[in-house]
Amino acid sequence: MEPMSIALFRVDQFTVSAGHLVAACAAVVLLSLSLLAALAIRSRRMRESVEHDARARFAELVQMQSEMQGRIAAMADVFGSRQAELNHTIGQRLDGMSQRIGATINEQTKSTHDNLRRLQERLAVIDAAQSNIQTLAKDVVGLQAILSNKQTRGAFGQARMETIIADALPKGAYTFQPTLSTGARPDCTIRMPNGAPPLVVDAKFPLEAWNAMRDAPAPEHARSAAQQFRRDLDIHVRDIAEKYLIANETQDTAFLFVPSESIFAEIHEKFESIVQKAHRQRIVIVSPSLLMLSIQVIQAVLKDQRMREQAHLIQGEVLHLMDDLGRLDERVRKLQSHFTMTQRDIEQIVTSTEKLTRRGSRIEAMEFEAEGSNRGSVPEEPAPRSVESRTGLLKLRVVDED
Repeated sequence: MEPMSIALFRVDQFTVSAGHLVAACAAVVLLSLSLLAALAIRSRRMRESVEHDARARFAELVQMQSEMQGRIAAMADVFGSRQAELNHTIGQRLDGMSQRIGATINEQTKSTHDNLRRLQERLAVIDAAQSNIQTLAKDVVGLQAILSNKQTRGAFGQARMETIIADALPKGAYTFQPTLSTGARPDCTIRMPNGAPPLVVDAKFPLEAWNAMRDAPAPEHARSAAQQFRRDLDIHVRDIAEKYLIANETQDTAFLFVPSESIFAEIHEKFESIVQKAHRQRIVIVSPSLLMLSIQVIQAVLKDQRMREQAHLIQGEVLHLMDDLGRLDERVRKLQSHFTMTQRDIEQIVTSTEKLTRRGSRIEAMEFEAEGSNRGSVPEEPAPRSVESRTGLLKLRVVDED
């Protein structure tokens, strides 16, 4: 058997031999060579086309590069001109902004100077107010020192009371520090109308117990201070009633002056029993406002008294005024009668002048009629008449018409 005809394997019903395999391999090799040749030809053609395309692309790139260089040059020129314009515009805007910034800075500087000047003025006002506050603090300290001393405190209350009374009443209606028949010296006496005894005003006040009650650190201290204040006020009211209420020499009522409205209000609020006891003893506790009101009432009563004292003088002046008024009425009536007679004479004169005017009009009309009737003939001369006869006839006619 030939080697080429030896069966190698079997595919379905077809037997593959070595010759078949060799032939298949040769066919595969030939096919591969043909494919390689075709691929080489195709690659050469592709390389040629690629080279041709590359040359064309290179030429296009060169042309595009030249165009790009031209455009870049044009853009460079445009950019140069735009850069110059931009620099000019930026310079102008920077100049304008610098001017505006300078003006704004000047305005801000001026405003800052004005604010600093006003601040300095306000600081000066604050310094003045601070100096006033310091002066007021010194005055308050001095007032506290005055009120801490009993004698100086009494002088302070008396000074305030004297100011109120001196401002409201005329001189002679009051007396400060008078001496009574018992040797006692009240702070003030006010003269009453109709010869009544004067009214006594006392300006002393027990302030130590009041300050102790107000500054008490605990309720127990406050209660003890309140009791002490009640005792001191009771003793003071009793002293006023015993020293200053003298029959037929002073009024049966006296004023206890309290130089503070707040203390007066708290006394009436918290110590009503002391107030009622003082009223029973004919002692009236008054504040500055109540004292001023009482003084105004007394002033009105004194004014009414002075009016009543001067009533007879006023009546005499009224009688003289009525006499003068009667004489004036009589003279006015006489003057009215003279005016009436004068008016009557003037009316008679007007009547006479009207009659004379009417008579002259009649005479003038008669002359015109005579002239019209004798216009065509020669007028006859009337008989001559003397002037005296004409005057006498005129007078007779006037008398007859009257």
